[in-house]
Amino acid sequence: MSEALVSDAIFQAAERGISEFIIESSKAYPDLLWDRNKNGGNLFFSAIEFRQAKVFSLIYGLAIKDGLASALDLRKNKMLHVAGLAPKTELNRISGAALQMQRELQWFKEVESILPPYMQEALNIDKKTPRDVFTENHKELVKDGEIWMKGTASSCTVVGALIVTIMFAAAFTVPGGNHEDTGYPVFLNRKLFMLFMISDAISLFSSSTSVLMFLGILTSRYAEEDFLKPLPKKLIIGLSTLFLSIATMMMTFCAAMYLTLHGQLWIFIPLILLASIPVTLFILLQFPPFVKAPLRSSIMNTVPSLISWVKFCTACSNIGYECWRSSLEAQCNFDMQKPQILCGKHPSGSKPVTCYLFHSQALNAFQIQGKLIN
Repeated sequence: MSEALVSDAIFQAAERGISEFIIESSKAYPDLLWDRNKNGGNLFFSAIEFRQAKVFSLIYGLAIKDGLASALDLRKNKMLHVAGLAPKTELNRISGAALQMQRELQWFKEVESILPPYMQEALNIDKKTPRDVFTENHKELVKDGEIWMKGTASSCTVVGALIVTIMFAAAFTVPGGNHEDTGYPVFLNRKLFMLFMISDAISLFSSSTSVLMFLGILTSRYAEEDFLKPLPKKLIIGLSTLFLSIATMMMTFCAAMYLTLHGQLWIFIPLILLASIPVTLFILLQFPPFVKAPLRSSIMNTVPSLISWVKFCTACSNIGYECWRSSLEAQCNFDMQKPQILCGKHPSGSKPVTCYLFHSQALNAFQIQGKLIN
């Protein structure tokens, strides 16, 4: 298979998130990491453009990460400029404009973390910084996210306020009534009555908390950075406390029914089953989108090193540079138990072998190309 075909295939793999193909291809053709697509970007530019986190995370396993990260495309865009562009289709996999905006910010922050500070303010051919590109391409998403977040918060606020009203009234309208002479509840000494009161109190306090969280969402300023952590955090806390209030409200209802029916299980058990339906529906309908939306700023998973087969001198401050300057064929020490390459300047107790070092794109990194020669 020609390198041209492999190069085309590896860019398609980057666009589709097929990291396994990239790993195996890079073992056979290490220089493919430096190939460029029609826009002048390397394969990690494509991974960012198509929001393929698994492929992009492979860059962390490369000793030449800094060189790849500092590359430019034909429009003088750096990786961070590409991260600021709105993706074509990948956002459709995420439910809700606010969570889509959160994912975009996570991508931008992740790419920003691998670039030195001076590159984060670099200008492209249009004289725009990466942040300018991001803001320009996500204006509509910010507006849609605000509308979506306010709509969700408004609906949940109504539900939470209704539960507060019901639970407050239930605390003073206890099952069985009160003794006329003392005013104490009739079932005061029953354990289920204590369950009734405790679950009522938990429902009241948790629903009040959820209402406050949703009010905080409604009064937010809705800046770009708010969609990264503050707004999703308030939303998840609000939904969690709202779920707790609904669940404990059902417990309050079941305890009251048991006390009123005097333990008639033939009707009490079906009531419990029916009471579990709204709780289950709330979990199934509301929680899945938010469980998939992490609150951390990073979206990357820990993955194996991209090319563990390629070795570098781990002792030189300028990796491999002295080896290249002194000789094309350098004496190296290769420890098979602890895979690392040490150039001739750094002898060790392992068996010395000769390896070929090839200059790679004028960087201070040298790939061990081909086989080791005795």
